Amino acid sequence: MEKLTQQEEAAMLAIWKVGKGFVKDFLEAHTAPAPPYTTLASTIKNLEKKGFLESRKAGNVYEYTPLIKETAYKQKFMNGFVKDYFENSYKELVSFFAKEKKISPDELKEIIKMIEQGK
Repeated sequence: MEKLTQQEEAAMLAIWKVGKGFVKDFLEAHTAPAPPYTTLASTIKNLEKKGFLESRKAGNVYEYTPLIKETAYKQKFMNGFVKDYFENSYKELVSFFAKEKKISPDELKEIIKMIEQGK
């Protein structure tokens, strides 16, 4: 699975939100500012070529279904991100955000609680 461009990731987020659907459905679910219809349609065709989607012809339009789950994509690229930028250490990742004051002590306590509860 290859890394998606920002435009492709934005399209996939809309697709994952909708599930199976048509370009117009994904356009409505896209975060603002949404791209023009033709740009999104082109991006979706590229995602299909990359193996992220499959299509089925329904009349004169195509219905698209995601082949990759959002969680699988996030997991793959978060692991790569942590490996490349934080010496493969999630502790270093959390430490970075704590030092940069991007995560509060209360949020850290909540994370610890989640870990202890096995969530």
